[in-house]
Amino acid sequence: MFIDPTFSATAIEAVLRAGEIQMAHFGKDVTIEKKGTIDLVTQVDVKVETVVRQLIADRFPSHAILGEEMGVGPTADSQSSYRWVFDPIDGTVNYAHGLPIFCSSLALEINGTACVAAIYDPVRRELYTAERGAGARLNGVPISVSFAGTLVDAMLCTGFPYNVHETVDEVVGLFGAFVGRARAVRRLGSAALDLCYVAAGRLDGFWEQRLRPWDVAAGALIVEEAGGRVTDMHGDEFASETGEILASNGRIHGAMLEIISSSTDSRSRNGTD
Repeated sequence: MFIDPTFSATAIEAVLRAGEIQMAHFGKDVTIEKKGTIDLVTQVDVKVETVVRQLIADRFPSHAILGEEMGVGPTADSQSSYRWVFDPIDGTVNYAHGLPIFCSSLALEINGTACVAAIYDPVRRELYTAERGAGARLNGVPISVSFAGTLVDAMLCTGFPYNVHETVDEVVGLFGAFVGRARAVRRLGSAALDLCYVAAGRLDGFWEQRLRPWDVAAGALIVEEAGGRVTDMHGDEFASETGEILASNGRIHGAMLEIISSSTDSRSRNGTD
């Protein structure tokens, strides 16, 4: 499909601007508020989203915008077939604590399908991009997923949902199941970067539940375009609205699905669901 080159150019410009703002405030006094018990927002999240929203609205006034901090809009056409999905800081808790693992993430969905993606890590100056059907790149250089074929040779990653205090047995149970089979399991605190690392072959697989579209829309496309596989945690077709994701190099996808299924069945038998 033809994708207007101004879409990718805008996505890249937006996340690079976001990175500049993030780094200008990182490690300094940051105003932190709570959206939930452990769900944080800073004034930098709001500032970044405001700047990027204005950039998109100026260039594509009829396009819809979905952002983490301000929801949908403003747009001239809320039913537009073009929707930009933006996370101003993916890894806000890390950012607020001065931990340098965070990024900005932007995807353009056309008729519900992500077609353009850009994710920027300003600490490492790593720009991940993808267009549907055109491959994925890191700082302009093509990337591809790893060749690990078994879990014992794989390094995996996951994230914990903001309601983990209420679902700790489920979350830790699945985490433990993977720890018992994989070479290593990590928890970095930024789903967008986790997905980029799968795409770049640094990680071999990633799973997480209770996500929102801005967490995964861009990263999922980057994994797919790097040759990986992305589904929900049942192996069904992925969509950014489903709230869960399983991404891998493709070679270990079936084995990861088996562990997820076995863990779910075990919890059901034990009456812990």
